[in-house]
Amino acid sequence: MTRDHGGNIDSAVARFGGSDWIDLSTGINRAPYPLPDLPPEVWTMLPTQSAKQALLRAAQTAYGTQAPILALAGAQAAIQMIPRLFAPKTARVLGPTYNEHAACLRAAGWRVQEVSRLAHLAGADLAVVVNPNNPDGASYSPADLLALGAQVGQLVVDESFADAQAPLSLAAQAGGNLLVLRSFGKFYGLAGLRLGFVLGDTAAIQALDAMAGPWPVSGAALHIGALALADTAWAQATTARLRAEAVQADALVEAAGWQPLGGTELFRLYDTPDAQSAQDRLARHQIWSRIFPYSQRWLRLGLPAGVAEWARLAQALAA
Repeated sequence: MTRDHGGNIDSAVARFGGSDWIDLSTGINRAPYPLPDLPPEVWTMLPTQSAKQALLRAAQTAYGTQAPILALAGAQAAIQMIPRLFAPKTARVLGPTYNEHAACLRAAGWRVQEVSRLAHLAGADLAVVVNPNNPDGASYSPADLLALGAQVGQLVVDESFADAQAPLSLAAQAGGNLLVLRSFGKFYGLAGLRLGFVLGDTAAIQALDAMAGPWPVSGAALHIGALALADTAWAQATTARLRAEAVQADALVEAAGWQPLGGTELFRLYDTPDAQSAQDRLARHQIWSRIFPYSQRWLRLGLPAGVAEWARLAQALAA
């Protein structure tokens, strides 16, 4: 499986030139959490245990859980480490989805099968579900996922895009054979901070903690993450704005002749006559989008931020 990703803005610049790009190739909120003034010690001292614990408490509160939790350099770090927690056997990944899950499992020696239905994960030694899914936004109820957990050896649920869909989350049930991943950078628009979490039982979290080493998260990430996760007013306002803008994006794209296929509050997926041509069309207006090696028609768009970006997207779609 090709490990292609959004956010590859360098390749867009190399192909089309220019410098004033709007990067809509990822599901990262383009109206980020406002950065606070940072105390000097987050840069000059090693991250402290007290700062780490403050972040973990804020994350547990934000995610509505008391499960053991570990902060890492993004959910990606957990995706790379989890396959090495267990002896490699047979893994099944519900897809198509974020391709790092299958790639990291294969790199750790697992036999990986991609399946297209939730029920087909049953019987796997390790099963992966991204909920809601990237790129189509498909989602599965906690009850269905917990039922699946009884039919697999280990269940990994990646909730990287679940911040605006709290009822989907299994964070409160993490433990036993269930590991739950959360991303910070996407919803809070601070992907460069490299912060994410994994929740599970004590033994798994302790093993991952040992693998991660003593300082997996920077002092700045600890400080900003704790503040942002405790800011419920910002999260509620951001969720409402993103939901309204997702509707706006779908209407804009439908008027251009593309069909909405789904998505989340942070990205939308569209059916186009030709995905490569559609990406090139947007790129001529210096708007970068995401296409996929397994579909000649699918194009994914993040949401613009601010009047000027929305106007440019409208102009590009109308051209």
